[in-house]
Amino acid sequence: MHKEIIYSSEAPAAVGPYSQAVRCGSFLFTAGQVGLNPATGALVEDDIAVQTTRALHNLKAVLSAGGADFASVVKTTVFLKDMAEFGAMNEVYKTFFGDSPPARSAVQVAALPLGARVEIEAVAYLPD
Repeated sequence: MHKEIIYSSEAPAAVGPYSQAVRCGSFLFTAGQVGLNPATGALVEDDIAVQTTRALHNLKAVLSAGGADFASVVKTTVFLKDMAEFGAMNEVYKTFFGDSPPARSAVQVAALPLGARVEIEAVAYLPD
């Protein structure tokens, strides 16, 4: 099976030795996206709703570069710095996924890259 590296200039560049996304067969696997402004490379406002919105816009750009959109996402993982912010994150999240949301896991972690409050990764299905 062929592995294709996906890159979008409309999302922040990787901050380490990884790809923004990889397509393998009918699946697209994204790296986690945090609330970095792709134009500046800086983290947006220190607010869970603002960072979730930016992270999802970044994720949308990466999905699009791989030929996917939110409707093709089958699984996400949300990493939160503080599970007490789950409700506020969820309010933003549901506006991006609508009535047919993917399966999802949400976990609290000790820390996220660059001091982010949230990181979101996705798996999308793209039938040939």
